[in-house]
Amino acid sequence: MLGIEPPPPARGGTGSYRFERSVTHGHEDARETTRRIDLYKHDCFILEAKQGANVIAPELFALQGEATRRQAVRNSPGWGQHMLRAKGQAEGYVRDLPTYEPAPPFLIVCDVGFCLDIYAGFSGTGRHYVQFPDRETFRVYLTDLPNPKIRERLVAIWRDPRSLDPARRRTEVTREIAEYLARLARALETRNTPDAVAHFLMRCLFCMFAQSVDLLPTHTAFTDLLEGCRHDPARFSGMVGDLWRQMNSGGFSAALGATVRRFNGGLYATGTAGTEPLAVTSDEIGWLIIAARRDWTNVNPAIFGTLLENALTSRQRGQLGAHFTPRAFVERLVLPTVMEPLRAEWDGFKAASHARLEAGDRKGAAAALRDFHARLCAVRVLDPACGTGNFLYVTMEMMKRLEGEVLDALANLVPGEGDRLALTGASVDPHQFLGLGNNPRAVPVAELVLWIGYLQWHFRTFGKAPPAEPILRDFHNIRLADALMTWDAEELVRDEHARPVTRWDGRTHRPHPITGEDVPDDTARMEVTRLVRPKMAVWPDADFIVGNPPFIAGKDMRAELGEGYAMALWATYKKVPNSADIAMFFWWKAAQALVAPKTATRRFGFITSNSIRQTFCRRVIAAAMAARRPLRLVLAIPDHPWSDGVGSAAVRIAMTVVERAVRGGDDAGLLQRVTAERATIEGVPDVVLSTTVARINPDLSVGADPDLALPLRANERISSPGMKLHGAGFIVTPAQAAALGLSSTSGPI
Repeated sequence: MLGIEPPPPARGGTGSYRFERSVTHGHEDARETTRRIDLYKHDCFILEAKQGANVIAPELFALQGEATRRQAVRNSPGWGQHMLRAKGQAEGYVRDLPTYEPAPPFLIVCDVGFCLDIYAGFSGTGRHYVQFPDRETFRVYLTDLPNPKIRERLVAIWRDPRSLDPARRRTEVTREIAEYLARLARALETRNTPDAVAHFLMRCLFCMFAQSVDLLPTHTAFTDLLEGCRHDPARFSGMVGDLWRQMNSGGFSAALGATVRRFNGGLYATGTAGTEPLAVTSDEIGWLIIAARRDWTNVNPAIFGTLLENALTSRQRGQLGAHFTPRAFVERLVLPTVMEPLRAEWDGFKAASHARLEAGDRKGAAAALRDFHARLCAVRVLDPACGTGNFLYVTMEMMKRLEGEVLDALANLVPGEGDRLALTGASVDPHQFLGLGNNPRAVPVAELVLWIGYLQWHFRTFGKAPPAEPILRDFHNIRLADALMTWDAEELVRDEHARPVTRWDGRTHRPHPITGEDVPDDTARMEVTRLVRPKMAVWPDADFIVGNPPFIAGKDMRAELGEGYAMALWATYKKVPNSADIAMFFWWKAAQALVAPKTATRRFGFITSNSIRQTFCRRVIAAAMAARRPLRLVLAIPDHPWSDGVGSAAVRIAMTVVERAVRGGDDAGLLQRVTAERATIEGVPDVVLSTTVARINPDLSVGADPDLALPLRANERISSPGMKLHGAGFIVTPAQAAALGLSSTSGPI
């Protein structure tokens, strides 16, 4: 039926595609045993097979106990637990694979002759597999196989599994549409403030999403409204303004001639910047219509961040921390920072639930699952440099997938209980995901990204059933604020004649009159300011902290952030070296959150530039690891490629994940090194990682700690580092070298 080639005849215990593939399992006491995978295909999947039955059949399970026979009865509470344990068994096989074999992207749990449960993990870590494609459709019954889409999915798992990675699949809103929207944004900003344009576009784009998922009266309500205004743009503000006011309060919209649900949540609230629609031209309405005609149901919310990115200059992106971070990179950090601890908790609650069920206490078993669900719905995640909310959105999606597993396990024990919990508001939702950002255009984008992601999950789970009103809620979870400092005022620095002090603006260059090279333009000046009474910012309490702080080197801080800000930052954070990158100020602050009295913070993880390994940056790490309440590196990737979403960027990054160390405990972490890189058509490099388990040093190495090395007194006064290059100013062009006498004189120059 699928046309898939069967495994070749088995020869020995190894092979890239075979039944009964052998793997070696290492025990804590150093013993090793051989285990066998039911069906394995290299870099595709691991399949674990079980045999269930429709009724208790003693003749089929004569050698098994009564409890085991009951667990084999399909769709019984015990059967659901049995299938989950089989998934755990398959995950164990992934960890047992040789280090040179990649973790397969799929796990399949098969009840022979009945169903296939499909789980996916595209991060390459082999540690976090979730229901695929979602909670409602991850279980494929044999009766589903006549469906051609199901067969296509299964064939892809066998032959090209990574083609199913949602991060690689094109969204309905194409790059072409994003370019139209970016063009619209730039046109509007010639007549309006960036804040007003950002709010206007967010409202328009949410209307497009709302009509696609039938939250507006018809599937084309907003598109029809735009069409009606295209040839008479003067009507636009009044008509769209009427719709937005009714979306804020709920009620009859004269513009649509229908009743509109109450959205609220601040997006359409009165009194906010740009509440009324901006004046637009006929061409600009046309660009909106092109976007509105697309199906936004499954749009990747990152499209909103992309829109903002296209409207910012590259310098603004670096300064404001609004870098585009590819989904694969976000997952590589979020999984060990947030999901690993949560899944470890989930495993414990599952075991407790199963033990109670085995003892005949079904009520107690269900209570254990409810307790974990309540815990999951209370977890808070902070991104202190949230940009357009990419990290928070991916974290929320992963936690929603984990919640789906919890609700399914609960439904196996108490039919209907999972849906009842979700529909009554007991759910992982945007209020748990906290962000700080200092870009007024990015904050509304981040809020909208979370809400669209949440609503997409709702409709995938509950079909056309609308969520409770108000559909959007203003949780104030994304705040416009500087993440590092607060201050009372900002004032000009004046000289002895009370004139404002100025300096080069740090950006403008002009050709040198002799060499023609770009040099600073001294006529491009900016006023120097100072911050009055700066103090450390207070971060909201969170269980996990994760993100991608700005990439600004210590030497560039004055030019990028201004003299006043840089001086105030260095004075406020006395324990962070002045020469450290700005990311290390975030790192130090997150480290303090981990060791604060009665802290809720369990782990933090950041993407930084790979200069974190250099002397001044690693002093921050070394101090945290040697403190009275020490920290340890759970995971480190010291040198990893970066991408701007179009292609690899020149900058290289590092990833670090940190938690409190236990004195006398195991302080080993995972050091992952990039062993191979490959460009992809998506512009995001594929990487192969090797893993070493050992204590990780502050310079993100293992083995001897170079920071503990001492000078050899025997070499004192008899060794020298020799000639060294300190700065690009010493580098000359071939023409300059020739002018200085290269090749025209004998001996050294």
